[in-house]
Amino acid sequence: MQNRIEQIPFISRRFIGWGAVLGMMLATIITPGPAAAQQTSNSGQVPVQLVVTVKPAHGSAVPAVGRDDVQVFQRGKASTVTSWVPLQGDKAGLQLFILIDDTSRSTLALQYSSIEKFIEEQPATTAVGVGYMRNGTVAVTQELTTDHAKAAKALRLPLGAAVGYTSPYLSLTDLMKKWPVSENRREILMITSGVDPLGGGFSLDPYSNPYLEAAMERAQRGGFIVYAIYSPGGGFEGRGRFRTVFAQTGLDLISQKTGGQAYYLGFGSPVDIRPYLDDISANLKHQYQLTYLAQGGKKPSLEPVKVKTEMPNTGLISAQDGYVGAGM
Repeated sequence: MQNRIEQIPFISRRFIGWGAVLGMMLATIITPGPAAAQQTSNSGQVPVQLVVTVKPAHGSAVPAVGRDDVQVFQRGKASTVTSWVPLQGDKAGLQLFILIDDTSRSTLALQYSSIEKFIEEQPATTAVGVGYMRNGTVAVTQELTTDHAKAAKALRLPLGAAVGYTSPYLSLTDLMKKWPVSENRREILMITSGVDPLGGGFSLDPYSNPYLEAAMERAQRGGFIVYAIYSPGGGFEGRGRFRTVFAQTGLDLISQKTGGQAYYLGFGSPVDIRPYLDDISANLKHQYQLTYLAQGGKKPSLEPVKVKTEMPNTGLISAQDGYVGAGM
């Protein structure tokens, strides 16, 4: 009897000892420490920046939008907004390049007084460059400069159809490839017919144009915003209603993809492009730098993103994809 009584505490001690060890093991597995928990919650999240333009839905008064008024969704899932900075004051730096299609009709020169005024009215913090698209490249007549009068003087007559039509998107890509990385905004105004015989510009499907696709991808990876004003081209290639429709659709696509806008009035030249230029100037004055946390993958990629607000009479325009990775 005594031996049996002495064995009971021994068995209890063994049970308690193994139970304690097992308990500690389970606690370690089930309850991670603070560092592990933080690593799990932030796993795969990468900060991504977008330039967002604020526009009123009606009227001309642009609402003031705060960080708490902005919502970001990546592939339909809410993302965290970490920063919302108005691009004004010491953050107002802008590099703006004006690209004119050299195949444009000579009548485009009738719009030069409006373009000159647009250039000269830009803030002192804006550097303006001027170039002409031809043969898939850009003939720069003025590098980026804050001397706006000098930039305005760089305008010249387009050469017309004699140059020969090539892809305006090849020229756009050429410019972006050579553009140095900058902390300032990088935005482009294209004045072109959008006709692209090389990359499917005569096709019924603008998405079949590999040069347009490449330009859109590079623009979004590099954070470029592209505006486009339709201007008819010279010669036979610049004519044709269907050709014009699909050319304008291409301009729509690249502007929407990058957070810009496309402007045109039917199939002809507008009497004055000044209203378009005024709208672009208003956009440039009401832009914000948005930073949000995106869910990254194993490789850098473009991820669909939507920027929204519930503020009344307020629209937000941004690129349709955020580049989760290094710039291009």
